[in-house]
Amino acid sequence: MRNLSRYLLCPIVLGLSAVGLSNPVDAQQLPAADSDEFCATVQQILANTAMRGTNEVFDTLDAYGKSKPMIDPLTNYQVVSYRGSMPMMVSCKVKTSAHLRSNYGEDAAGEQLFCPAVTRIVQAQTEAALRITNPAAADKAASFVIEDNEPYASGRGYLGDFQLSFVADDGTIHLNSPGLFQNYDAWYTWILPERLQGQSYCHFATVQYMTALATGAIEPGTPITFDGSIPVTPQ
Repeated sequence: MRNLSRYLLCPIVLGLSAVGLSNPVDAQQLPAADSDEFCATVQQILANTAMRGTNEVFDTLDAYGKSKPMIDPLTNYQVVSYRGSMPMMVSCKVKTSAHLRSNYGEDAAGEQLFCPAVTRIVQAQTEAALRITNPAAADKAASFVIEDNEPYASGRGYLGDFQLSFVADDGTIHLNSPGLFQNYDAWYTWILPERLQGQSYCHFATVQYMTALATGAIEPGTPITFDGSIPVTPQ
């Protein structure tokens, strides 16, 4: 087992156990979308861990697309997509809980969560902020439907086109958070290249984006394409 003391074991939720998060979906607060700590916190939430490694933020989609998070030293990757000056989506590449347990011991991580769990935290933060200033918009944010997107098994699927938000037939606004997941405990993991093992990737709408949807500042139906047309720095 590797030495956990190399990493910051950071209790970021009141009532956090020694190395795991306590009910993170209800209690966790995410950093600002354009913070260089965003995906480091996502790593902790999705893997249910207090391990906090290095978070590298890219300023090109090409570099992000080619990156692979590392288990030792624990390193995850982040890129932010913008609509003008507004960060509208954060993309994260982190390690799975099973890979952390395999490398650092059974107490290093807990239950694996998936991308929609973090999107629900974003929704809760959006509603809470709006509740103070715009109760009607807060009600609208609370009504957003977070899709339970099944993660892809390949990077091609993860970097495929999708709608960040859309309007369903019943008029409700839905938000997508597609991702990629490689189950490190699967029998076939050993035949994969090491750089592909135990990966968990996600795309998340931001608080700013959900706020704009809730207040009517923008309309739902935002297409996401990874062809270089979406800026990854403020415009």
